[in-house]
Amino acid sequence: MSKYKIDFQKDQIALLALIKEIVSLDSPSEEDLHKLLRKYPRSGGLIFSKSELIAAYEVFKASGKLQLSKRKENVFFDTVRMKKVRTLSGVTTVAVLTKPFYCPGKCIYCPLEEGMPKSYLSNEPGAQRAVANNFDPYLQVFNRLVALRSIGHATDKVELIVLGGSWSVYPEEYQIWFIKRCFEALNDFGPHSKPLNPENFVYREGETSWEDLFKVHGINETAKSRCVGLSLETRPDLITKKEVLGLRKLGATKIQIGIQSLSDSILKKNVRGHTLKSTTRAFALLRLAGFKIHAHWMPNLYGSDVSRDKKGYVKLFEDPRFRPDELKIYPCSLLEGTKLMEYYQKGLWVPYSYDELVDVLEFAFENTPRYCRITRVIRDIPAESIAVGNKVTNLRQIIENNLLEQGKRSLNIRAREIRNRELSFEDLRLNITEYKTSVSKEFFIEYVTPADEIAGFLRLSLPWEKPYIEELAGSAMIREVHVYGESIGVGKTKKGKAQHGGLGTKLVSKALRVAKKEGFSKVAVISAVGTRGYYKKLGFKNGVLYQFIEL
Repeated sequence: MSKYKIDFQKDQIALLALIKEIVSLDSPSEEDLHKLLRKYPRSGGLIFSKSELIAAYEVFKASGKLQLSKRKENVFFDTVRMKKVRTLSGVTTVAVLTKPFYCPGKCIYCPLEEGMPKSYLSNEPGAQRAVANNFDPYLQVFNRLVALRSIGHATDKVELIVLGGSWSVYPEEYQIWFIKRCFEALNDFGPHSKPLNPENFVYREGETSWEDLFKVHGINETAKSRCVGLSLETRPDLITKKEVLGLRKLGATKIQIGIQSLSDSILKKNVRGHTLKSTTRAFALLRLAGFKIHAHWMPNLYGSDVSRDKKGYVKLFEDPRFRPDELKIYPCSLLEGTKLMEYYQKGLWVPYSYDELVDVLEFAFENTPRYCRITRVIRDIPAESIAVGNKVTNLRQIIENNLLEQGKRSLNIRAREIRNRELSFEDLRLNITEYKTSVSKEFFIEYVTPADEIAGFLRLSLPWEKPYIEELAGSAMIREVHVYGESIGVGKTKKGKAQHGGLGTKLVSKALRVAKKEGFSKVAVISAVGTRGYYKKLGFKNGVLYQFIEL
């Protein structure tokens, strides 16, 4: 039962009337909802919160006082759900932070706050949640799921994003334990779960084994909250063949990697601690293993300028050694307590003006290929922590609007997502983009609308370099399948929603045909733990670290 306690003497009539009027409308807007909230206030004249509305609906439904058709129920949740963008990319993301630990980097721009992982600040939203949960992975995942469910988000398909420091330097035992506890939280979470109080929860970081983790993985394959993606964060110089195998054993499907710059001189000036050669090797090893590569790039670093940043960005996609699948753009900000502060005070480094930063970002958006997704434009650092530099939080919106005013448009994936649009398969066309990397021929296969909005895509990799992972010998690789639209519960359908038009199956079928035509006799997929069942239904069989299908 919901934690919301309805005062049946004062609130019941207003709540029932409010919910019924919401669902009486065909497609209520945010403005319609606010009007109705003002029309039906709670006792004392206050306005009901969205989470209270959702919780009240659960109570009414459980007690039999309110029975809505599936269509009406969808109208209600579509209207009341908070921050829909969290799940409009098809999955619900849950970010967790590792405990404070040693980092080999000595970057001049990076903050080091006591009690926090390197580069993270205690007043960042994600860090605050981690601190509140004592950095315990189980608590972080479980309580985040409770919070997301309370504001109307589906929790069936979860992408776990592990942040904090450099993952690869943490002891193996801690890595296994951390991921195991994340999965146990997913496995234990249910529709009636309530928040766990960290004060009553004993933090037990202890011994565990790979076998223990694999057992928990197995349970998650059919759990109500399944892990459909696991992202881990590390540095290029820490990527080795052995490290890649360990990342895969943990269940990772995506690796966030801080490249920051493609200039050795700039990397050296910022004491980054790795070279361009390290980045090149990391990309090759990760791509051959099928991982999605999520790069971090930083304009305005010490030693760079607008012109050099633009040239570096072009190189990021023109040079076949790189070409990331996703990208975070983090303009350098000046934070107290960093070495960069000394450079600034001596006049050796100056932050970009607003116009210079916008110029660089507009250039970046224009020059990002359609196969890459720009996931972030700035770090989620509170303005009060930035001594000098950009404090504008809606740069993405500003950049995209500027481009539209110029009659231009970014082709990056996020700018083309259909979001919550209704559509039918007849509205879509198949588009294939081919490009080469240092180790493979890549096919970006997508279904798009006539306006070039993306409904779903697949990344197919055809390696021409011999794989160093034995079971991948002679195999093509499906590195990602993603269908956009609002996240809906596993096994459920919503008429017209992109995720449930069979697009995933159509994309996989097309990829298999392409691989066969290109001379491959089998195809591997770097499936997440929670998507293994999906691929089994399509004919894939379990290998050691991947799933395979014979052609």
